[in-house]
Amino acid sequence: MRQYWGEIKDPIYGYVYVTKSDKEIIDSFPLQRLRMLRQLAGAEYVYPAANHTRFEHSLGVMYLAGVLCENSGISEYLKKDEIQIVRLAALLHDVGHGPFSHIYEQLLRKIDKTHEDMTQWIIEKSELKDQLQKIGHNPKTIAKLAVGKLGLEGKNFIDQIIQSAVDVDKLDFIVRDTYHTGAKYGYVDVFRLIHNIDVLNGGLAVDLGALSTLESFILARIESFKSIYFHRVGRAVQIMLAMAMENAKDELGLTDFKTPEEYLALNDFTVWTMLKNCEKSKEIISNLERRRLLKCAYEQTFYAKDKTVSSIFDVEEIRNQIRDKIADEAKVQPDNVVIDVPTLPSVPYHHSILTEPMEIPVFYKTREDEKIPQRLSDISGIFDVLKGFINILRVYTDQKNREKVGTAAEKILGGIPSSAKISY
Repeated sequence: MRQYWGEIKDPIYGYVYVTKSDKEIIDSFPLQRLRMLRQLAGAEYVYPAANHTRFEHSLGVMYLAGVLCENSGISEYLKKDEIQIVRLAALLHDVGHGPFSHIYEQLLRKIDKTHEDMTQWIIEKSELKDQLQKIGHNPKTIAKLAVGKLGLEGKNFIDQIIQSAVDVDKLDFIVRDTYHTGAKYGYVDVFRLIHNIDVLNGGLAVDLGALSTLESFILARIESFKSIYFHRVGRAVQIMLAMAMENAKDELGLTDFKTPEEYLALNDFTVWTMLKNCEKSKEIISNLERRRLLKCAYEQTFYAKDKTVSSIFDVEEIRNQIRDKIADEAKVQPDNVVIDVPTLPSVPYHHSILTEPMEIPVFYKTREDEKIPQRLSDISGIFDVLKGFINILRVYTDQKNREKVGTAAEKILGGIPSSAKISY
């Protein structure tokens, strides 16, 4: 029996109930550090209340993982100790994030790492290792599951609870991010969706009885991406923070950490202060503090299936060539032009449905309770139209060069349809 400790009040779910073992991990420094990492760094310049952190998101993901594991379709495939393992892995799935969350990802890529790599490293090598062992769990098992890579034979669904097209991470951040921003473009009944997720051929699948809820989830992701994660002003802030860290990384040693403790010392507050006091980055921080932001000079939306432009989103060298052409045409320095696309590692949820066509496994049940697999694209016209639908390309520059860079970008990349004109 899991020993009950108490509950934590959550604005989304009401109360998150935790055990004594949960509390041991929640009170650890790697988890408590998530209080100092904003979930949506940069979004607060658009939505002032969007200052929620990775900490409450992690609690929410743990909670939803527990609810999913205990529903009738999943619980019969899990042992009781496996449910607790899934809950802990969900709780720890974000401990590897760096300062300003996804924005730091671009620095990690330069040392061939991702925040998932850091998550495994921290779980296996920091104080979490001893704490997990103390409560009877294998840190390596938790570390692999936290990034969806446990790989239990015949139980792929366990990994998919943490990482898949419809996982507890995405379900939580959709409702939590829309709540804190106030940008509620689509209501998602996450509990109806969770209670209609089942195991099919060893993996997770959604009962078509919840088709309308699944469609609302897809729509909410797309609207959230456009309105929150890739909002042109929020992205301007994120680009500026990324530039500040890139400029100062060598002087400040932002990727020189050798131990988990050195890495964990980096958070939004410590790094902001470091950047503010560094000659190579302090001007950018000063501009952020006064809301003097980069300006969007050009924006265009493309279909993912359009191979002509797909390389722009995937290949840095080609983006840089286009940037240099625009700068030359506008007669400005290349450093004054930034091309921004949703596939960059610094974009929150850049691996979203917006940039990668994907299928979500679905099924219907016969009267004899047999599960019959279906293709969602064949069932849902909405999904078939929207999957892999949007790639947004933007060109940023400073205020004084905005007009001429916009004109140059339009000449190089093509005119903007009147329906897509940006309102300034």
